[in-house]
Amino acid sequence: MGALESALTGKKMSGQTFEGGISGSPQTEAHGAYAFCALACLSILGPPREMIPRYLEVDLLLAWLSARQYAPEGGFAGRTNKLVDGCYSHWVGGCWPLLEAAINDVPAEDHVGDASKTSLYSRDGLTRYILACCQSEKGGLRDKPGKYPDSYHSCYTLAGLSAAQHYNYYLKRSEHAASQGLGDAFQWASLPYIPTDEKGPKAEGSNGTENLIAIHPIYVIPWPAVETTRQYYEEKGDF
Repeated sequence: MGALESALTGKKMSGQTFEGGISGSPQTEAHGAYAFCALACLSILGPPREMIPRYLEVDLLLAWLSARQYAPEGGFAGRTNKLVDGCYSHWVGGCWPLLEAAINDVPAEDHVGDASKTSLYSRDGLTRYILACCQSEKGGLRDKPGKYPDSYHSCYTLAGLSAAQHYNYYLKRSEHAASQGLGDAFQWASLPYIPTDEKGPKAEGSNGTENLIAIHPIYVIPWPAVETTRQYYEEKGDF
């Protein structure tokens, strides 16, 4: 684990740009997808609250990611001075649960699910952009109006919508996770996010839609699939 951590995190440190974002190699442009991959890798290696601040300048990354959500659209752009694009609903939107876990304390039981107090981006703004601009009349999802839908944008736009509709949070590190290599990636939980307005919480699906199923914030597949895969490889033992 020590050698793996050293190799991976060294790459992430050298890839953080002067803007605060993450690039694919030193001296190149920061990109939302690289930010997600960096945060996800660090969250696999250990608790986000320990690993992410250890190897990344969190304040700079927070500022860079915050600047990727535009108004009035509500969607995310993947790079500086680029237009919003539906696929970054995941590549940038998926960064937020990981970064929130690095910044916030493990939520107390009576605050679990209160995303209005911990969200660092506008979930409602992103949801409006996806539902209003990314759906094609022919089916599927797209980059933006005027573009054609495709499987890539359908996949990652839906992933971003699911993340916006759920509150994913890191649990307190268990002894089992500490004893298992890479076990911290399984110390997460998810609850539906319920939007609020001045009159109080709204019901799920109050915007005329039903919530999507929750997906794992690191592996970006449904939670049952993550658990099934974990059990399969755990039963196989060491390679």
